[in-house]
Amino acid sequence: MPRDSRPAEVQVDTYRRGPARTRVTRVTTGANTGRSFVLVAGIGVASTYFEFLAPLLAEKGEVYALDLPGFGGVPASGEHPTAEFFADQVEGVLDHYGLTDPVLIGHSMGTQVVTEVLARRHGLSHAVLVSPVVDESEATAPLQAVRFVQSTVRESMHIALLAVSAYLLCGFLYFFEALPHMLRYRISERIALGRTTVLLVRGEYDRPSPRRLHSRLVARAHAARRWEIEGAAHCVVNSHAVGVARLTMRHVRDELAPKGRMPAADAVVPPAAHADVRMVLGAMASRVAEWISAARKDEDGVERAKARHARVLWDAYRPSR
Repeated sequence: MPRDSRPAEVQVDTYRRGPARTRVTRVTTGANTGRSFVLVAGIGVASTYFEFLAPLLAEKGEVYALDLPGFGGVPASGEHPTAEFFADQVEGVLDHYGLTDPVLIGHSMGTQVVTEVLARRHGLSHAVLVSPVVDESEATAPLQAVRFVQSTVRESMHIALLAVSAYLLCGFLYFFEALPHMLRYRISERIALGRTTVLLVRGEYDRPSPRRLHSRLVARAHAARRWEIEGAAHCVVNSHAVGVARLTMRHVRDELAPKGRMPAADAVVPPAAHADVRMVLGAMASRVAEWISAARKDEDGVERAKARHARVLWDAYRPSR
């Protein structure tokens, strides 16, 4: 977790593109390496999945974590929730903030969105696809449900609560409207259209994102690296955020081997250095406040809750002096 005591600053904006809205959570610490990071979550879930990854990356550059239309309490736009539609929103965010060569990081269905952006923008140098989906040989709802359950049994209760709350905010009707589009998207074909150097990351027990899919993506991508994190499952981006951050930075510096495995001990989010009952209750309270504000469409309340949650985590995980 954070290696210095600089506080994380959190600002929440709403980007509008026609009737569509995208919530943009910007996390900064004052660090500036010349690179920014744009985080895109999976189907039905929100930028809360990046609660550990965002401040880690913010030590190196500005982070933009997105809640796409229909997710995280953001209203749906009425458009078909396809990867192409969501890619339009991501491109709009890049243009709005003047991000010329950010590192795009997608998780689960978010990898489809990122892949679609990469197919359009050949000027992007590096991207990270964490737990990409869907394996074309298993592109049916029943099979994907089985694979998701197989992976979920390896996840923590914390991740389960994050997922349930996110799905409730999304709404099951919108989730099942987006699901067929996710199943039909052919990521193995679209990745061949990009010119970006891509890092593929999966957890050891990530059943929705099998090794054979990663092999196919590496074979068809313009340039790709593939790494696996031991002990992790589909939500590796949260539970093993330290490893994802380390691999990302080595990838961006082109210091990463083409293929490898990272031990769980080097990747898992460690226990908080300053954990106590007050911290735990504060983190829970800020998260509940965010969910309630999102459900009420109270963007000011969401911004306050996100900023409070970031401060609580930053204080809990800062190194002892």
